[in-house]
Amino acid sequence: MQAVVITQPGEPEVLHLTEVPDLSAGPGEVLIDVAAAGVNRADLLQRQGFYDPPPGASPYIGLECSGVIAQIGQGVEDWKAGDEVCALLSGGGYATAVVVPAGQVLPVPKNVGLVEAAALPEVACTVYSNVFMAARLSAGETLLVQGGSSGIGTMAIQLAKHAGARVAVTCGTTDKLDACRELGADIGINYRDEDFVEALASATNGHGADVILDIMGASYLAKNVDALAADGRLVIIGMQGGSKAELNLGTLMRKRGSILSTTLRARPAEQKARIVAAVRENVWPLVDSGAIRPLIHQMLPLADAAEAHRIMTASSHIGKILLTAR
Repeated sequence: MQAVVITQPGEPEVLHLTEVPDLSAGPGEVLIDVAAAGVNRADLLQRQGFYDPPPGASPYIGLECSGVIAQIGQGVEDWKAGDEVCALLSGGGYATAVVVPAGQVLPVPKNVGLVEAAALPEVACTVYSNVFMAARLSAGETLLVQGGSSGIGTMAIQLAKHAGARVAVTCGTTDKLDACRELGADIGINYRDEDFVEALASATNGHGADVILDIMGASYLAKNVDALAADGRLVIIGMQGGSKAELNLGTLMRKRGSILSTTLRARPAEQKARIVAAVRENVWPLVDSGAIRPLIHQMLPLADAAEAHRIMTASSHIGKILLTAR
């Protein structure tokens, strides 16, 4: 098999497609012949040496993929060789084959092609587990998505709108804001030109956001708390703006606010399996019907992983970037 390896931590040029030892499915696992892999921000951190795989995970980059099951391990009953699937991974997606616990596998939705399905597992599991399972967004509430045009953001907009919520997004360009509005966003804020706390307050008659899905971390912490509504929930899933910040607890307490912070990759397999099962039950029917769709910016061959990382670093994309292995 082939996989993209990191020759040493550094810039995209350290990524190289090379021959590596073949894999086989162990007990409770399936072996997938990869059709495509999704590119995520965490992949850039791993390439730079800042985000090591959890113990026992593949050393190769890639947190989601689609493909065809080639082999099932002992005890696997829900899948068989030849099934077209996509999967949430702890690593190894940037390859022509990957092994994954059977509980982290999903069928390719009816209205999505095999390659395009690689755009779904990580974003669907991240959004559903954080916005709905953890923060309990409900109909009539307001969700603020920081970075609305990202893969995470475009999924969050669609799921929140389907749930009956009002959606506000921040983006850095008019094109990105327009794309978010086309997906259903009600409020668009250009963070380069506007203070998002003031703009959100104006658009919501002073209410603010009941739930905030944040990828920035430290640099946005204080302002996110300012933007919360009473009883609001801030969910931090990224640290693009750093990991350390001061917080006025008085502001948080006056609002009876909650701060949640999660990662998906390092969760135990049984937790991931529960999230995947919830996504299959609650999100997959919407994808099957066409009510929710993956937004794909660009597809590149697996050998062009370095270029995919350059595109993501430039932040000019809208939606997902995929690497195709076929």
